[in-house]
Amino acid sequence: MTTKRDYYEILGVPRNASREDLKKAYRKLALKYHPDKNPGDKNAEEKFKEAAEAYEVLSDDEKRQRYDQFGHAGLGNSGGGFGGGMTVEDIFASFGDIFGDAFGGFGGFGSSRRSRRVNKGTNLRVKVKLNLSEIATGAEKKIKVRKYVPCSSCDGTGAADHGSFSDCPTCRGTGHVTRITNTLLGQMQTTTTCPSCGGEGKTITKKCNTCYGEGIVEKEEIIKINIPAGVAKGMQMTVSGKGNAARRGGVPGDLYVLIEEEEHPDLIREGNDLIYNLFISVPDAITGGSAEIPTIDGQVKIKIEPGTQPGKILRLRGKGLPEVNGYGRGDLLVNVNVWIPKHLGREDMRIIEKLKESGAFTPKPDKDDKGFFERMRTYFR
Repeated sequence: MTTKRDYYEILGVPRNASREDLKKAYRKLALKYHPDKNPGDKNAEEKFKEAAEAYEVLSDDEKRQRYDQFGHAGLGNSGGGFGGGMTVEDIFASFGDIFGDAFGGFGGFGSSRRSRRVNKGTNLRVKVKLNLSEIATGAEKKIKVRKYVPCSSCDGTGAADHGSFSDCPTCRGTGHVTRITNTLLGQMQTTTTCPSCGGEGKTITKKCNTCYGEGIVEKEEIIKINIPAGVAKGMQMTVSGKGNAARRGGVPGDLYVLIEEEEHPDLIREGNDLIYNLFISVPDAITGGSAEIPTIDGQVKIKIEPGTQPGKILRLRGKGLPEVNGYGRGDLLVNVNVWIPKHLGREDMRIIEKLKESGAFTPKPDKDDKGFFERMRTYFR
């Protein structure tokens, strides 16, 4: 599998780059690797798409925040929206304003390749709840989503048949209109989306009887989502192209997946570490023994040393959760609590009273008997 490059490295900007810095860097790269300047050069086309993907993520505040926190894993299966199925024409349809008139004033392509507007479907959001075992190993989830999909009767065109189209009379099929204005500095040419056809360049003369010309219908769909190991509550993934289909063709929206966690009956999550509260009896604390501890991978047995103090923390290395965007794994911290009974029978009280007479039970703390909070700070550093 090819490792994705860092988006900031692709654009050549620092991680604190402003939106304007991102725009300038992207425009410079896009003009350098523009298809019109590099005809037939597949490498240049890939770099052109790569720069667009980086800019698409970093120029979106929400996606940039997730990328900064979780890396590529925080963006879902396919990263940015341009990494997979979008074409060069789709990129110019979305970011054409960045290029101005550098290549003919039509969103980046010269006059021989002026593209029509590409519709974009709306995004969807769903919540997925995971237990700690699924978070530890990663999970494949199949969810049922009610969404807009292309109409099967007209193949998403919105027309009754392939002959039920005509060029827009306003823009003559280009999807754009050009106006020339006389100013003190001379003539100024501006190009805008055609108001009659919305940039599609064509009109429907006879609409589809199923979708009534929209090209989309509402339907339930089963979507498979691969969730990486180590995700956390509140993290949001992006599954590109799994949102609503666009009207009359175009680019589908994205599916945002919000991660939720099921509460574990025994284990508490603290970052990638897990905490377990172990209760032992006074005799076990004094004489030592063993205890069964639940972990993500099943039960394990640990040794209780004689003279174990309340609040002692035992660390089981590598028994926590994995990093979501890298290597390594957290630990399982066992917080030892000594259970003090609240009600004792007469014979038990007699034994305890006898023990009080022994000097061995007189508290004699030393410098190694740290307070609870100091111990916790030490373990979480």
